[in-house]
Amino acid sequence: MIEDDWLTFWDSPHFIYVNARHKDAHYRLIATQIAALVPRADARVLDYGCGEAQYANMVADAAGELLLCEGAPSVRAELQKKFAANPKIRVLAPHEVAGLPERCLDLVVLHSVLQYLTAAGAGALFALFHRALKPDGLLVVGDVIEPQTAAVTDATALLHFARANGFLLAAIWGLVRTLLSDYWRLRSHLGLTRYTHDAIIEKLSGAGFVAQSAPANLGHNQKRRTYYARPR
Repeated sequence: MIEDDWLTFWDSPHFIYVNARHKDAHYRLIATQIAALVPRADARVLDYGCGEAQYANMVADAAGELLLCEGAPSVRAELQKKFAANPKIRVLAPHEVAGLPERCLDLVVLHSVLQYLTAAGAGALFALFHRALKPDGLLVVGDVIEPQTAAVTDATALLHFARANGFLLAAIWGLVRTLLSDYWRLRSHLGLTRYTHDAIIEKLSGAGFVAQSAPANLGHNQKRRTYYARPR
């Protein structure tokens, strides 16, 4: 469901994270925020499009079981090695998520993935999540980009995050490097899928959810939005 070119990009070496400190701060923040959303200690949680998920153990500690889904084969293989000894973490490919039983999940997180999906791909995923979530379950869709958001807005958010976490100089150089990278060429060629508030609410409603904007976005970029959706 992710554009093939984007999946190839994420499955190859890239410079989205400007250095190890950036990557550590990013994944620690996301894990802390997801763990805070886990409704109870026996909850079954799915993090779809989880990336490297370096601090997934923090989410697993708050839950009964954590399913990590990653479409990039090399990233998924690293996840399987990293968390092989944790009995509460299972690493899945997207087709394995499609085979989950109905109403088996308490929380699904789709963070910073929607922008790489086609509209049809997003609709299919939302329908899958609706089938897999329990009636009182929660879908969290994070990092939704609105149409008017400019690239400079993302850059500014990164610089603020970098200053707070001690990698400002690396972030400045990283932004320059990104402009010359495959990421920027793909972003310029394919674009990122964007949604107005009304459009994402309507998209989720069409898949059987009642949705609302969350108080804050997951992650460091508060110019993007997160939505909470519950099955109708």
